[in-house]
Amino acid sequence: MRVDPALFAAGHPVLRMLAGAGHRAFVVGGPVRNALLGVAVSDVDIATDARPERVMALAEAAGLRAVPTGLEHGTVTVVTGGAGVEVTTFRRDVETDGRRAVVAFSDRMEEDAARRDFTMNALYADAEGQVFDPLGGLPDLQARRVRFIGEAADRLREDYLRALRFFRFHAWYGDPDGGIDAEGLAACAAHAEGVEGLSRERVGREMLKLLSAPDPAPAVAAMAASGILSRVLPGAVPDLLPVLVHLETGRAAPDGLRRLAALGGTEVAERLRLSKAETRTLDDLRRDLTPGEAGYRLGATRGRDHVLLRAAALGEADPDPALAQAARGAAAVFPLKAADMAGLEGPALGAALKAAEARWIASGFTLDKAALLHPRD
Repeated sequence: MRVDPALFAAGHPVLRMLAGAGHRAFVVGGPVRNALLGVAVSDVDIATDARPERVMALAEAAGLRAVPTGLEHGTVTVVTGGAGVEVTTFRRDVETDGRRAVVAFSDRMEEDAARRDFTMNALYADAEGQVFDPLGGLPDLQARRVRFIGEAADRLREDYLRALRFFRFHAWYGDPDGGIDAEGLAACAAHAEGVEGLSRERVGREMLKLLSAPDPAPAVAAMAASGILSRVLPGAVPDLLPVLVHLETGRAAPDGLRRLAALGGTEVAERLRLSKAETRTLDDLRRDLTPGEAGYRLGATRGRDHVLLRAAALGEADPDPALAQAARGAAAVFPLKAADMAGLEGPALGAALKAAEARWIASGFTLDKAALLHPRD
């Protein structure tokens, strides 16, 4: 089987550099998987039998910049055309503890493939687009079946983050009609406690990637059934998520934070190590606001998100009238300024402006300056 080698153009200089020096080199994992699925290819990762020091020497000789981003794990980032291409030596695991691994370099693609997570990620392609499938992952990919390599429990004990990746990959690449892989789900349930030792940053990144899938609701429901969801987000309830996803259709693109707000949970920002901006957004989406006020205070995009969440929570089948109110609020400009409030200053001025703003919002943003300054008795 072949794929269009033009999809891996970013890696061509590196592939040619390694092959020209007598080494085996292949694009590996996600780029090959996506090319076969007809999904956009972004970053290009390369696996090779060349050792890291050799990769760096060859890059320097070719006039390319090489950055030793992970020499102990065999990874060198080669910068070509303004983009970084990760080049990693074939490896096999020597020791794992569920969070990190000690590896030994290998000369064999098969050993490198065996240490990966899912069969659909153990695919390799050369510079001509010829696909190599050392572990039989192509049938799984064609069936859109997310399946662990070898024994699922062994793969999880090597790195418990794979439990979260299992649900994420099912949400993005799995067959929704075929359902989630039963063996993988059972292994995740049996090893659920392992995710509690993962760094919160890694968990947060995985959760947001999962929730950004076109429809993450079935995967999140399976995640809850396995006991994984309650380990990473205590108090989270997945029931609202499918309702929200339905309401989003034709109205809003997938958004991880919007879906995270629907899940709820305790200490979400801390448990997922969200950034300050992400935390503010999550707090805003949970504020008690009318649709018009949501648009006015949060802006067009997050005001819309607030309305969709509110509609899902209230069981509203048609959020469009509320979305129109939010759009009006986002476009509205409060007609009063401090200078308009003659004779007032300090706390009294602030209170008067706040009261006038509340009347203006309640009016549907229709009251003008004169009506706000001289309300009728």
